Amino acid sequence: MSQMDISTTNAEPARAEEIVQTETNTRPQRQRQLPTRLRDYEVFSDTSISSEGDIVHMAFLAEMEPISFEQPITEECWIEAMKDEIHSIEKNNTWQLTTLLEGKKPISVKWVFKVKLKPDGSVAKHKARLVARGFLQRPGIDFDEVFAPVARIETIRLVIAIAASKDWTLSQMNVKSAFLNGPLDREVFVSQPLGFEVAGQEQKVYKLNKALYGLKQTPRAWNKRINNFLIKQGLIGCSNEHEIYVKSSHTTASVIICLYVDDLLITGCIEEEIDQLKGKLKMEFEMSDLGSLSYFLGMEFVRSSRGILMHQKKYTSDVIKRFEMSDCNASPTPVEVGNALCRGKSEDKAVDTTHYRQLIGSLRYICNTRPDIAYGVGLVSRYMEDPRQNHLVAAKRVLRYLRGSLDFGLWFPACQGGNPRILHGNTDADWGGDKDDRKSTTGYLFKLSNASISWSSQKQKVVALSSCEAEYIAACLGGCQGLWLKSLIIELGVYCSESMVLFVDNKSAISLAKNPILHGRSKHIETRFHYLRDQVEKGNLRLEFCASAEQQADLLTKPLKKENFERQRKQLGIISLATLN
Repeated sequence: MSQMDISTTNAEPARAEEIVQTETNTRPQRQRQLPTRLRDYEVFSDTSISSEGDIVHMAFLAEMEPISFEQPITEECWIEAMKDEIHSIEKNNTWQLTTLLEGKKPISVKWVFKVKLKPDGSVAKHKARLVARGFLQRPGIDFDEVFAPVARIETIRLVIAIAASKDWTLSQMNVKSAFLNGPLDREVFVSQPLGFEVAGQEQKVYKLNKALYGLKQTPRAWNKRINNFLIKQGLIGCSNEHEIYVKSSHTTASVIICLYVDDLLITGCIEEEIDQLKGKLKMEFEMSDLGSLSYFLGMEFVRSSRGILMHQKKYTSDVIKRFEMSDCNASPTPVEVGNALCRGKSEDKAVDTTHYRQLIGSLRYICNTRPDIAYGVGLVSRYMEDPRQNHLVAAKRVLRYLRGSLDFGLWFPACQGGNPRILHGNTDADWGGDKDDRKSTTGYLFKLSNASISWSSQKQKVVALSSCEAEYIAACLGGCQGLWLKSLIIELGVYCSESMVLFVDNKSAISLAKNPILHGRSKHIETRFHYLRDQVEKGNLRLEFCASAEQQADLLTKPLKKENFERQRKQLGIISLATLN
């Protein structure tokens, strides 16, 4: 293999704010704005460098990732990163050099560069990834199926709740260059990477034995590979959640694995079997043993003798800084009471759609550990198509609330005796809460041994004609989720009572579920919602009444005043990091 031929050129760093250009003639000065497509970048004009701060900023930008191989790559760190990537590919027997077959087309490849940072913001390592241009692949010729499942976030919370209650250890592992391990079932050829052409054989191409990053079928190929390996080790994939693997011992789970692409979350009751499985994984794949669970999928974990706290303090702080809200005044609640949002009118000020959607996407990810903002985020998510200034103000209020509750997270308590047995849910509805189409909002919350594991706040698909009907629909949607959770819990070897309790604060809805009464007022309800009545008759679900003041899902359907909000937030198990000290 020939040495890399990397040329050097001069590159001017860039900055993505508005450029103020001052005209040197006598005409009035004016401000010129960048087009929308460039506002995510930072651009300096030659005359805008006016301070030492600008010079320092430019020096910092010079350390950022190269965009392509053609850019100047003079630092040894990037050269070594590319060599490491090629070494991993060849060590894994991912490809072999060959002459291109007649009628075949090679897929070009490119280098992608990334600076990996530590939690404190310092540089951890420089990473170079060789990626195939998968968009050039032809369906039916280069690939067929591409879907690859991952574990749901509520499933991960469920496993953590079980481990916390039973005082099981939680560890995590990561597969290095995971996608290079998946075998291909189609002939795929790629061109030689820039800088690493084989001398004298530049016209040849690589035939892939295994998948390469960027190919359409790569995630599926990797998933099939690790799935087959785990099954050979005696683990069984759950029928209710394909990326959860269980190895049972008598009536309990000796090993449980949650798989999210190349990240593994491992727990169980038998430490020896867990250690043996880890050893076999390291023999089969190049693995990183990350030790006890501390940081997984952007979520942080703190464990004490009393339980586990799951939070996103760093990510939330980064989002607040990104949207320039670091110095904002904190808000006591995420949604203002009495401020009903509706679709924008023509005279309302429009806002940047891309900016608004980025904010909503960031907030939705924070909902993974903060059910207290689920209603507020769901509310502002309804206006992503045509956001207006009042919608942006409402979304930023959620940020202001997060600014004041930055160190809060979701608590998974340890269970005395280590035997989680109780799964119960709460369902609620805000009848006709949407001012545009008068559709109601469904909210449901499920707890396992007092730990919140699943929740939702979403607008119903149909218009309910009464509060009874809205609550009935909400109970049906909650019942579907609850029965799925119950089946999964049983597969994980945890005892669960035969009937699951749903707490509803509407007696008419409970009567409608238990008896086919009020026919004149219920005959129009869609048939699929009567699934609730069927499950109640079979004894799989039990609906019980709870007073509205005790309804824990109330926070998921409507804005609350500060006192009620803080009380319900505590009931959901959202506490401060400071309480662990």
